[in-house]
Amino acid sequence: MRRILAVFTAAALSGACSKEAPPPPPPPEVYTTDVVQRDVPVYLELVGQAFGSQDVEIRARVEGFLETVNFREGSFVRRGDLLYTIDRKPLEATLAQSKADQKTAEARLAKADNDVRRYTPLVAKQAVSQQELDDAKAEQEASRSQVEAAKAAVEKATLDLGYTRVTAPINGLIGTTSVKAGNLVGRGESTLLTTLSRIDPLLFKVGATEADYLRVARRPSGRQTGDAPRLDGIQLTLSDGSVYKHTGKVTTVDRAVDPATGTLGLEITFPNPDQLLRPGQYGRARLLLDTRKGALLVPQRAVMELQGLYSVALVDAAGKVEFRNVKVGPRVDSLWVIEEGLKAGERVIVEGLQRVKPEMTVVAKPAPAKAAEPGRGGK
Repeated sequence: MRRILAVFTAAALSGACSKEAPPPPPPPEVYTTDVVQRDVPVYLELVGQAFGSQDVEIRARVEGFLETVNFREGSFVRRGDLLYTIDRKPLEATLAQSKADQKTAEARLAKADNDVRRYTPLVAKQAVSQQELDDAKAEQEASRSQVEAAKAAVEKATLDLGYTRVTAPINGLIGTTSVKAGNLVGRGESTLLTTLSRIDPLLFKVGATEADYLRVARRPSGRQTGDAPRLDGIQLTLSDGSVYKHTGKVTTVDRAVDPATGTLGLEITFPNPDQLLRPGQYGRARLLLDTRKGALLVPQRAVMELQGLYSVALVDAAGKVEFRNVKVGPRVDSLWVIEEGLKAGERVIVEGLQRVKPEMTVVAKPAPAKAAEPGRGGK
């Protein structure tokens, strides 16, 4: 019996040893794209905010009760349009009093002039004393000064009365009113009534870092070719991602770098004939700095970054994977400029990076065309 069991055991072990091992797993699939070589415009993008090219605070210059508000808030007004009226009656009374005071002063001056004319020949005849003539001349000078003061008071009262009609000083877009009819304005201070902004053209203010400023300052200058960086032809990308149809130009650069923020202020002027842009809007201004000839481009998702080191995974003709460190340049939409480490025509992996290791054999398939599509702009 033991001999039979031994025979069966040996046969079973022999069958197990002769069983074939399972086939190895197939090589992983990855998607690749070729390294593209082309001329690339290098842009500088700066986030900023829009302001009116002229923002005017409309204030009450005289004290009084606000009678009427004569505009529609948020509308376009023209220079000279009536915006507010302030109660005129107290200022009309002041003007009338000033005119009366002027007439009184003029009457005193006329009397003083007569006294001087009358006393002058009498002094020569010693009919009156020199002291009386001197007193008459002093009164004449004092009366003349009083007339001048009275005239100034009349002019001021006339101006104050004119300030009861508040008109638009420029063409522009008017904001909401800060006060309503019936409010007392101008007591102790020039009350802010509203703000009026000239929005065509519109100013777009940005802050460039010191590094960005140096990139702009070192751009090629004095050339008028299409590839030359310029401080005009600036594009504006709005908050919804659309590109504003008019281009702008830099009109003002601040004198110094702000020590608190480390930025240098730039003002870019954009035409705004359709009044699409409004003060307070945010956007991104894009300035052309340079054009890199024959730059090498790969999709940004093909680049791996670890502690400041950048690398890509390549696949050769035999399907073998190689990891290679690269030096990256500026980003261009969804692509990245590679300054060192790659050659045109080499294939980099854009999908499946987490499944590959160095020297591994893979099945490389072309990535969808959209993934490898060169971009049109840059940062």
